[in-house]
Amino acid sequence: MFDIIKKEAKDDKKDSTETALLKPDKLKEIAYGDKRLSAVQISPDGRFITYRLTKRADGVQNAIVPNYVTASGFTEDIPNRSKVGRPSSTSETFIYDKRREAVYPVITSEIPGIKDLPDYLKDYPDELKARQKENADRQVNIDGVLWNQSGSNAVVIISAQDNKDCWIMRLDPVSGKLSLLDRQRDEAWIGGPGIDDPGNAGFIDDNHFYYQSEASGYSHIYVVDVTSGAKKQLTSGKWEVQTLQLSQDKKTFYFTANIDHPGITHFYSIPVSGGTPVKITGMKGGNEVILSPDEKWLAIRYSYSNRPWELYIQANKPGAKAVKITNSVSAEYLSYPWRDPEIISFKNRYGTDVYARLYQPKKQDPAKPAVVFVHGAGYLQNVTYSWSYYFREFMFNNMLADNGYTVLDIDYTASAGYGRDFRTGIYRHMGGKDLTDQVDGVKLLVDKYGVNPKHVGLYGGSYGGFITLMGMFTEPDVFAAGGAIRSVTDWAHYNHEYTSNILNEPFTDEQAYRKSSPIYFANGLKGNLLMLHGMIDQNVNYQDIIRLTQKLIELHKENWELASYPVEDHGFEQPSSWADEYKRIYKLFEGTLKK
Repeated sequence: MFDIIKKEAKDDKKDSTETALLKPDKLKEIAYGDKRLSAVQISPDGRFITYRLTKRADGVQNAIVPNYVTASGFTEDIPNRSKVGRPSSTSETFIYDKRREAVYPVITSEIPGIKDLPDYLKDYPDELKARQKENADRQVNIDGVLWNQSGSNAVVIISAQDNKDCWIMRLDPVSGKLSLLDRQRDEAWIGGPGIDDPGNAGFIDDNHFYYQSEASGYSHIYVVDVTSGAKKQLTSGKWEVQTLQLSQDKKTFYFTANIDHPGITHFYSIPVSGGTPVKITGMKGGNEVILSPDEKWLAIRYSYSNRPWELYIQANKPGAKAVKITNSVSAEYLSYPWRDPEIISFKNRYGTDVYARLYQPKKQDPAKPAVVFVHGAGYLQNVTYSWSYYFREFMFNNMLADNGYTVLDIDYTASAGYGRDFRTGIYRHMGGKDLTDQVDGVKLLVDKYGVNPKHVGLYGGSYGGFITLMGMFTEPDVFAAGGAIRSVTDWAHYNHEYTSNILNEPFTDEQAYRKSSPIYFANGLKGNLLMLHGMIDQNVNYQDIIRLTQKLIELHKENWELASYPVEDHGFEQPSSWADEYKRIYKLFEGTLKK
């Protein structure tokens, strides 16, 4: 009966026959009692084996996502994730000394600040007193052991489960004791590119260890002497090191960074001893680079604002010519004059520079309408000179501009690429500065670009859908219409890993969840709201939008609609669904913003 079922049945058969030989044998999981074994490593000299045992938390309840359109004709349940605030697994790291035939744990009780409590508990005096009285060690995770080449030194990166600390510590494998090399404490949450990531850290030589830190406010490269503890910052400035690798001869760091402009990435080199970064790539836009094994060549995945990604080859020399070797776009794509959106910046109400993409119509509609597009993911950068992850929205924004709309796409507070303060500006209040940036952007459109303040709409998916709801509910005089796609409506129903970073946990920081969840503000709806959601969304569950729908019914609101997509997960896949979604959003804007 359904095209999607026919297609899936055909694809499944094809996959099973074509890929059966490619599937690896299933590896046996080695478990100890009710614990799980992982992170097994052997020291270079073969003496020590380190490993981690993890105990799964009891009482974790996972959600179920019903799938209605199935080949069987029966509703089938898809097992899904847990929700924020769920009990967390605990782990210990152990050392096996083959010479002594001894097994002993890595000692975490002496980590500096292991008992420190987060500042937000000051808003909950009873909880603070109880925690102080308990005086317990915080739970931590050790992310493997990093050895130098000779095996004479070992370093571990340790993260606190409450997301407030990251320690880099030297490990004495004979005793299991730790000594501090670096501590990053953030009363919001530890994050940023390359932070808390063993893949972006390691030994340069037997005594010097490199890593990334946001200590300066931006993610930069640091080197520490593991014997003396002396630290050195190698890069600095109001830009971020986004990728990092050490050359094979261990004399040079290669990294990607946005030094020239927040929205332009280039590939750089710098000696491990420090100095001025040398820019190797030269094309303005986005440059994603992989070095050849002999490090003589760069494979560059490059794009520009209105041109999708292509592959280039360049000699690993500053100023060398990059040679294009792919041509991926169709003649049909090239037949349309895609806008190169102007990248602008403005000061928000807090005096911070906010960057945005501006799409201006050649001929403004007489109603002078505007639309604000809100990117998703929260921590993502969309205002760049490279091809957008949101390429469908890029094309839709072109269509809107063709039809007389002014469109603004903002890298709001919490977007990636702008340093620690910007990244954590939504701590304990999502829908705060990230939303007021949209409102300040509308003011710019009105004051500078002649937009009618009564004819402004907004749309976006996931985090962008969440902001759309918050805008429609809490700024109803600013936004006349909103298209909220796959939206979070209550952060207490989202996942633990992402949400607990920003809002702590629902039972420890109730204030943060109430300030940040649209469902508590639904009574503020005045304009026209269109909600769109996939029914088998395993990221932001369909339950989220159903709960908000019930709330709107109980509030006797009438100016809203819900479009449900029965076969779609969080990221839509069917062209028919994408087309239906944006036709509905366009119809919403045409009917409300051009009156």
